Amino acid sequence: MAFRPLHDRVLVRRVEEDERTAGGIIIPDTAKEKPQQGEVVAVGSGARGDDNEIVPLELKAGDKILFGKWSGTEVKVDGEDLIIMKESDVLGILD
Repeated sequence: MAFRPLHDRVLVRRVEEDERTAGGIIIPDTAKEKPQQGEVVAVGSGARGDDNEIVPLELKAGDKILFGKWSGTEVKVDGEDLIIMKESDVLGILD
């Protein structure tokens, strides 16, 4: 990929959810909510602290994460829909 986020930003690919409910009902695209789970594709070098030193990010490429419903900005990179957001928008890492 020819994109590297700057500072404390991360590039995330949404994880697609099932198209059926537990009871087997198929959910149409118009009724689906955007998933709030994703996989980190790339991370920036880190944010500058008060002492002007770079503080590295806790996230790394490949981490599965949860993020807020309205977090980040949708971008298209190499024809793929991705989200760029600050590390502080990430709610947690899924194990």
